[in-house]
Amino acid sequence: MKTTFLRLAFLAAALFGSAAIASAAEPSKENAAMSSKLFTALEKGDFEMFVADGDTAWKGLKKPQFDGLAAQMGPKLKAGYAVTYLGELKRGTAVTTLWKLDFKGNADDMLATMTVKEGKVNGFGLPRL
Repeated sequence: MKTTFLRLAFLAAALFGSAAIASAAEPSKENAAMSSKLFTALEKGDFEMFVADGDTAWKGLKKPQFDGLAAQMGPKLKAGYAVTYLGELKRGTAVTTLWKLDFKGNADDMLATMTVKEGKVNGFGLPRL
């Protein structure tokens, strides 16, 4: 009797745990669209597109800063890439999503982060690992 109960409890925990993991495996539609727009803006060298969905601080980004990043990333992105959502970190009212950039050819993969606060892009990064 005790063994049956433990098996049922374990099965229930596994089912509920896997449901929680599955629900977290996809980004929100808004975050997916905003991140895609940022990657496309870098690929095309489009500063206006890059800052369009940002908050006031994000829109204060200077074009020369963007141009430097686009010059580095643009050629890799133009050669082809795939983006994989890795998860998110909640920080107060902000959510930072983590993305894997898998470039075609021999280029190394990269991690990208995007922070959204109150529905607006508040940060974007390509941390060196």
